[in-house]
Amino acid sequence: MTRGLIVGKFYPPHSGHQYLIETALAQVDQLFVIVCQRPDEQPGGALRAAWLRELYPDARVLLVNDCYDADDSQLWAKLCRGWLGFSPEVVFTSEDYGQRFAHYLDCRHVLVDRARNIVPISGTRVRTNVSDCWQYLPPPVRGYYAKRVCLVGAESTGKTTLARDLAEHFGTCWVPEYGREYSERMLAEQGEYRWQTSDFVHIATTQYQREDAAARHCQRVLICDTDAFATTIWHQRYLEERSPEVEAIAARHRVPDLYLLCDVDVPFVQDGTRDGEQIRTWMHAVFLAELQEQQRPYRLLQGDFAARRRQAILAIEQLLKHEDVTPAGCPATQSP
Repeated sequence: MTRGLIVGKFYPPHSGHQYLIETALAQVDQLFVIVCQRPDEQPGGALRAAWLRELYPDARVLLVNDCYDADDSQLWAKLCRGWLGFSPEVVFTSEDYGQRFAHYLDCRHVLVDRARNIVPISGTRVRTNVSDCWQYLPPPVRGYYAKRVCLVGAESTGKTTLARDLAEHFGTCWVPEYGREYSERMLAEQGEYRWQTSDFVHIATTQYQREDAAARHCQRVLICDTDAFATTIWHQRYLEERSPEVEAIAARHRVPDLYLLCDVDVPFVQDGTRDGEQIRTWMHAVFLAELQEQQRPYRLLQGDFAARRRQAILAIEQLLKHEDVTPAGCPATQSP
């Protein structure tokens, strides 16, 4: 049996890492991938290791704490033998240290795309400018880095139409409101709304599942027509009380990078399912108060559709311009 080894930070995983891993998998019977983590890195090592396990279930992925001299290949060889419990037959790298590292492991070395001619990308480039490197990110990594923009507001304020239009404008995908789909089915099957807390728990959970799935395939930004935070307010609207269960779902999930709150300064349009014309002002006030109290980032959209569209596009463009910043405390080091 030929056992191969790859060691790195995978900070974050990108298509260059994928090429390295796939090259190794084609040449060995069993591949071990060691992910090195430091406490100040984001995304954290556990998440990076989980992504690699998802992408390459046939590889054995180990996570270790990196508190060692990156230039001491002899030490790293000793550490790797300890972590693995054996010496591999071959080590794969894309770095100059590879031959020296393999020497101390007493194994063969395979250098893969050292000049980055096949896949011209690096982790440092990704962390410095995510947008320019988007094409090199695998789906789970895209889901992490994608900016999420969520439209919220009372009934008949143009959220769905605007969400669809914004997704088209930015060449990305959007997540429709599952609560509308669910309520239309309830109305068709029961002839009326018979809301229970369990309905809102289901709606909030399903909405986030669809959001997370869509984020993996978007282009830099994901447009969401509502989220679990909004579902907590719809629970207040229909059951006239807060729901700790639904609010717990909203608290556990990632907060969008930007909320677009649609004002009620447009005419109410009845589509056969809406029943909240008389409480639109109240709902808008609740949305505004909750956004501010929970310190969720938001922009207020007002005026006709064209005006709201302009305001939304400007807000998203500003959001994207500020995304390409290397997180503080994330040194571009390499191991071993």
